[in-house]
Amino acid sequence: MARAAGMGLCVCKPYGDSAQYDVGIEEDGRLLRVQIKSTTFSRDGSFTCNVVGRGRKGYAAGVVDMFAIYLVPMNVWYILPFEATAGTVSLQFAPEREGHKYQRYMEAWHLLKA
Repeated sequence: MARAAGMGLCVCKPYGDSAQYDVGIEEDGRLLRVQIKSTTFSRDGSFTCNVVGRGRKGYAAGVVDMFAIYLVPMNVWYILPFEATAGTVSLQFAPEREGHKYQRYMEAWHLLKA
């Protein structure tokens, strides 16, 4: 939230635990629902992050617009549209490998702007 706000984005936090997303990003009347996840689990330079919600189930379409995934040991963020996950709940990130599957989403903060 602090990183997005520091970039001039309007960050909204839902009150309580009723929403299935962590923060909203509002710009020009558009609200993006963002779910934040993080991971420290790494094997052979690849990080695994499970994007599951209540009941350890994947998110349904229309509930979350974006995922902001933080790889703690690397201090790297990935900003992924919901569609980029293609219904997968266990995502693999390899920030030090050229051309890895989610490379174009690494530090892709521009995706949160209109």
